[in-house]
Amino acid sequence: MSKQELPVADLNAVACCSPIAVRPMNAEQAAVVAPLFKALGDQVRLRLMSMIASVPEICVCDLTPAFDLSGPTISHHLKVLREAGLVDAERRGTWVWYRVKPEAFRQLGALLEISAAPAGSSAG
Repeated sequence: MSKQELPVADLNAVACCSPIAVRPMNAEQAAVVAPLFKALGDQVRLRLMSMIASVPEICVCDLTPAFDLSGPTISHHLKVLREAGLVDAERRGTWVWYRVKPEAFRQLGALLEISAAPAGSSAG
């Protein structure tokens, strides 16, 4: 069986970024991080991500019925999430199983950490 490799976002590039509350991103960092947020910026993909993240893994056969969309449309949204580096997928027989990539969310969470705000911020 041939396995098609999809391009995936470089999560190491996100890991190098300071929290945005500490230091503004440069153009290169923003270019790396933007596809992750763009992937989550669609309501269907955000719902899919929520469903995938709420369990250890989930079959596409359990995701598709939750939407009033065609199978190919759901597949497209899942592909966007995979290419952004937010989920992993594994084919088992005729079905594909999805699971969240925790390191992607840890890195996005660190990027959005607000408690790392620079000194001089007003406190109450």
